[in-house]
Amino acid sequence: MRADAVRGHLDGLLLAVLEPGPLHGYAIIAAVQRRSGGVLELRTGTIYPALNRLERLGLLSSSWQSAGERRRRCYEITDAGQRTLASERTAWSEFTTAIGSVLNPATPPGLAT
Repeated sequence: MRADAVRGHLDGLLLAVLEPGPLHGYAIIAAVQRRSGGVLELRTGTIYPALNRLERLGLLSSSWQSAGERRRRCYEITDAGQRTLASERTAWSEFTTAIGSVLNPATPPGLAT
């Protein structure tokens, strides 16, 4: 899928994969890929600036966690992030309904009265 197809929806994607619980960066990338059936492949250069921005906005919080000898920053959705995710879902539903109505009209053109 083209990278520009995700543009404008990245925040919602990141918030959605963090809804079940905290994840580190590579796990977020893997979750998006898995949940999209392999269609969406986000790059680290795309998600880390977005995660930092969402944290600055108060939609995510982060903490350092140890995994063996490695330390990783894990991100978690906040209450404000939950509210934003709900808004993103509503906006996405409205958007897909509108686009679907244009691309796949219920009544074929020329048959409407």
